[in-house]
Amino acid sequence: MSPSLNWQAAEKYAFSRYFVIPVQTGIQCFYILLDTRLRGYDNIRRDLQHPARLYHVLHGMTCLRAGFAIIPESDRTTTITLQRRTRNKGEVVAGEDISKLRIDKTVAASQPRKRRRLIRWIVLGCAVILLVSLYSTGVFTPAVSVETAGVTQAYPSQAFTILHASGYVVAQRKAAVASKATGRLVDLLVEEGSRVSRGSVIARLESEDVIASKDQAAANLNAAGAALEQAKAELHNADLEFKRSRELVGKGFISRTDSDAAEARYKKAVAAVGGAEASVRSAKAALQAANVAIEYTLIRAPFDAVVLTKNADIGDMVTPFGAAANAKAAVVTIADMGSLQVEVDVSESNIEKVKKGQPCEIQLDALPEKRFRGAVHMIVPTAERTKATVLVKVSFTDKDSRILPEMSAKVAFLQRPVSAAEEKPRTAVSSSAVLTKNGKTSVFLLKDDRVFETPVAAGPRLGDMTEITAGLKPGDKVVIKPSPALKSGARIKVAEH
Repeated sequence: MSPSLNWQAAEKYAFSRYFVIPVQTGIQCFYILLDTRLRGYDNIRRDLQHPARLYHVLHGMTCLRAGFAIIPESDRTTTITLQRRTRNKGEVVAGEDISKLRIDKTVAASQPRKRRRLIRWIVLGCAVILLVSLYSTGVFTPAVSVETAGVTQAYPSQAFTILHASGYVVAQRKAAVASKATGRLVDLLVEEGSRVSRGSVIARLESEDVIASKDQAAANLNAAGAALEQAKAELHNADLEFKRSRELVGKGFISRTDSDAAEARYKKAVAAVGGAEASVRSAKAALQAANVAIEYTLIRAPFDAVVLTKNADIGDMVTPFGAAANAKAAVVTIADMGSLQVEVDVSESNIEKVKKGQPCEIQLDALPEKRFRGAVHMIVPTAERTKATVLVKVSFTDKDSRILPEMSAKVAFLQRPVSAAEEKPRTAVSSSAVLTKNGKTSVFLLKDDRVFETPVAAGPRLGDMTEITAGLKPGDKVVIKPSPALKSGARIKVAEH
């Protein structure tokens, strides 16, 4: 049978600190004595209205932990007897007055106190562990100022380089192609980057006037030729009459006067032929001049080259010296790519280290991942007084279509030629960043604002660099000249230069 709870009756037994709650179970009535300081009024009411929780209260003595005491009814007026015959801590003795009922709260009250003490110790331990971990990671220590350097790709040739110099790629054969004649540009057959061969037409100027002059010269040549033929015919006739007159004058058939006239006519014919021949030669020269004038209207490439710049467009006036307003002197600029060399300035104090034919290694800023083999082609026998330098020309051993005039270049003058095995780059770092302790090699690797000691495998030295075969990759940052007091995991700040 489920117990019934008379809550209104329970409220009649309410005290300022305790509640005595009557509970009817069958023919027996129980009173529940509870301490309101340990359990709230609403919580007790909710528990006792639920049958399952009420059975737990009545039949399980764990209710004492919550400040409960179970008391069977023996007297409905002033006395209450206990259900259990043994006196336990926190229970009421039979026969005591209800107003004197008390519950020993030491068991119930000591539990929250111990729990709070345990929580305080746990929180304190966590705080100590947190402080120790933060201290070990350097949160409370100031950042160390360090210098850093990057891990790069280095070439073995750095180990036997004796001198560095910088300069530019220059084409040794370069021309600004212009016309010898003055005229309007009517055709442009190339553009930047076009490859031209020697003698090929690059552009054409207007040529109608010179073509007309050529036709006139050709006609004059034909007329001179006809006059020459006529003169030769006259000469032939005069020659025959002159010979005949000499025979007749010897026989006395004609007078001496007639013979002299025939001789004069013959000499005149000879002179006429000479004049006609001169006229023919003059007409031929005029025709040749007309042909040359026409050729001047055709702008041709002087050698095999590549067009670098286009300086004029169709419709522009082109004149040899470009003196006229809005006139162009050069149509295009071309360069022979096979004549490219690097021109560098070498200090006078170091020029003795450079010899003609000395092996070199060329690096272009436009192609930083590539090294080109070269050799000293010429040491120009004069110095630049304002810079105290001597011009040195370095030729390319290996040709590459990516090399262009006016590119920036750096030249390393070597002690010996570079072998095939030394042409590939290797991962390297500044030698001042490599530490050796107890036979182990390491570096301080920068990650965010901290450094961590990282073991690496070091190879041979490459000049002021050291090859790293394992442990680092190009682009990493490491500390150079690390202080002995620097620890792994320490916070750092990069020194400003």
